[in-house]
Amino acid sequence: MIKAQVRGKYKALSRQELLDKAYELGYNCEINSQNCCQCTVATFHELLGIDDVVVRVATSNEGGQADQVIGTCGGLIGGTMVLDYFFGRPVEYVSFHKHVKANMKRAEDAVQVAKLLYDKYINEYGTILCPHLQVQLFGRHYYPVDPDDLAKFEKAGSHEDKCPSIVGRAARWVMEILLDKGAVEL
Repeated sequence: MIKAQVRGKYKALSRQELLDKAYELGYNCEINSQNCCQCTVATFHELLGIDDVVVRVATSNEGGQADQVIGTCGGLIGGTMVLDYFFGRPVEYVSFHKHVKANMKRAEDAVQVAKLLYDKYINEYGTILCPHLQVQLFGRHYYPVDPDDLAKFEKAGSHEDKCPSIVGRAARWVMEILLDKGAVEL
């Protein structure tokens, strides 16, 4: 496990304030940058200083995967990426030549941490899928690749409060898991 400390201006925050700040940053980033996965990850770049490249590789995992609205919520994907940054199996334990049971355990342990976030999604929304979340939020799902549907999605408030609230919750839940598992110290 990698451990991190909260960055400079956030160091004095209490646990509750830090959870609230994670929500606020995720929410505001989604409003301003409109990418659920990348904004979830960017929240942890801001709060904990995770590597820039992690934010970059989160770019296309938005809108149910590449804006196709058929896959997993980008907030969950981004949150899982952050959890894997801290708890994931290091590359030196991935082999092309030999099966090592202990190496598999490292991956299984990371999956169990990610499942904590998955469970929070299921408990809150009953789903992890972008189109199902959109139906809950908007009464239907939108196909943002179609310009007309994108305009309707925006008019329905997609990036005013609905998607930002999901990103905010994902960021809060990830921070809660990181704190509870000891990856982040106050």
